[in-house]
Amino acid sequence: MTMLLVWVVINVQAQNVEVGIKTKKDDPKMEWWKDAKFGMFIHWGVYSVPAGKWGEKTNYGEWIMNSAKIPVNEYAQLTKKFNPTQFNAEEWVKVAKAAGQKYMVITSKHHDGFAMFKSTASDFNIVDATPFKRDVLKELAEACRKYDMKLGFYYSQAQDWHHKGGGVYGSNWDSSHVGDMKKYVDDIVVPQVREILTNYGDVAVLWWDTPVGITKEMAQEIANELKPYPNLITNNRLGGGVGGDLETPEQFIPATGFPGKNWEVCMTMNGHWGYNAYDENWKSTKELLMKLVDIVSKGGNFLLNVGPTSEGIIPQVCQQNLKEMGEWLKLNGDAVYGTKGSPFPFLSWGRATRKGQTLYLHVFDWPKDGQLDVPLGNKITKAYLLADRKKNLLVTQSKGKSTIMLPAYAPDKVASVVAIEFVGEPIVSPPPAANKLVTVSSKDSASNATYLTDGDPKTKWAAAKGEKNATLEIDLGAAYNINALALVEPWHPWSGVKQQHTLQYFDGKDWKEVISSTSEGTGSTETFKQIKSQKFRLLLKNEKFPPSLGEWILYRAD
Repeated sequence: MTMLLVWVVINVQAQNVEVGIKTKKDDPKMEWWKDAKFGMFIHWGVYSVPAGKWGEKTNYGEWIMNSAKIPVNEYAQLTKKFNPTQFNAEEWVKVAKAAGQKYMVITSKHHDGFAMFKSTASDFNIVDATPFKRDVLKELAEACRKYDMKLGFYYSQAQDWHHKGGGVYGSNWDSSHVGDMKKYVDDIVVPQVREILTNYGDVAVLWWDTPVGITKEMAQEIANELKPYPNLITNNRLGGGVGGDLETPEQFIPATGFPGKNWEVCMTMNGHWGYNAYDENWKSTKELLMKLVDIVSKGGNFLLNVGPTSEGIIPQVCQQNLKEMGEWLKLNGDAVYGTKGSPFPFLSWGRATRKGQTLYLHVFDWPKDGQLDVPLGNKITKAYLLADRKKNLLVTQSKGKSTIMLPAYAPDKVASVVAIEFVGEPIVSPPPAANKLVTVSSKDSASNATYLTDGDPKTKWAAAKGEKNATLEIDLGAAYNINALALVEPWHPWSGVKQQHTLQYFDGKDWKEVISSTSEGTGSTETFKQIKSQKFRLLLKNEKFPPSLGEWILYRAD
């Protein structure tokens, strides 16, 4: 994974080559994963020994070997200090269970080349190279089986800064590492992938990363090892044009998700994947819960990371956040597990999920007047709070919407869930800009303005080469009350992109500003006081690349 605080390294290092997803969203092997929604990512290895510090700098993580340019032999000496005697696989699984997480994915080998399992392909592993001499994957696999937890392995197939020939982002700082990558794949990757797939029981997920230098032939050779495992789920980062089962947005939530595809947001609780003793920038339980709900409402899964210490302890703040998330899920799990994404394009007061003929309304902003307006045209037969299922809520219905009368106080301080049972398929109005023609100031040869409103976040419009500014204009065909703007952008958090956008509306005489902001290149959703207009204009400015968008969405207030 990327080390997001070291921007000099991050700019391109993740190289998440997003190839075509090979598996259909409704493939039977994906059912358990789609129902699970919430998993634990574990970044753990010998990099936990320096705990983020090398020399005078304290902002390192799992990329410390690369970022600090530590020679291969010097880094290998850290294994002598890696003795996680407090590691208890069952306790880790219990933490995940209590959090409501349904699967775990642990780094079997990260980019430093150190294997967290006994390997015959290389003695640079936790059993042969450390005083600990225990196979972490073996113990975790046994604990997962005992407590009915799905287990997956992250494996760095390309970058490997220890073994000769392994891929390296940037320049190779140690000449002793230079070698033949094909030989590295043959001698290290293929045997180790075979080991982790055969020695630890049923492996649910194989999580690739950063395919630096991987050719089509190398990727296919690795992929051949997966053929005996038709139910194995893989992501889209193997490289070489080989597809996977999952889209993998990292450290951000896509504004629209990926309609029609399986996708998973992986995210840290602070600014690092691997343990950093100096990073206190922790997300709150409230932030994490709202992110979980947002992701699930868009049809995705949430893979939330912990970075254990070199002693084998999951940091206490992580455990506390996870415990509190689990307490919320005990009460509201029906609104998360086994659900589908929201039928509503946008809800100003929160999010929604669906399971059969029940919609779950996750209310972040409790209405002061006790009236929750829901833009649903269907007949509602029942409404109730998950916190008080026996008490029916009063519902009044009019054309195109319903109003639910709520108690004066929200039952939960983060997200209170209202369940509504309804008849038929959801009758919901599409966003007013959907499939409308957008006039653009310029475009490059590979893009089209129709991509801006086609509902597919994977297609994109870009301004002509060399342009730093762009103007987009849309006529909605009629005047609408608009109170939110969503932009899908094509970059990643580590791309170092800042794109300015200003939304304007035409009042019949002049263009007037609605909102102005700067994004980090990963998209945004912003609300504002409703504006009624037929014509809107978007001004973009980007100093690094020609302005670009995947989708431009305007949401109606009514």
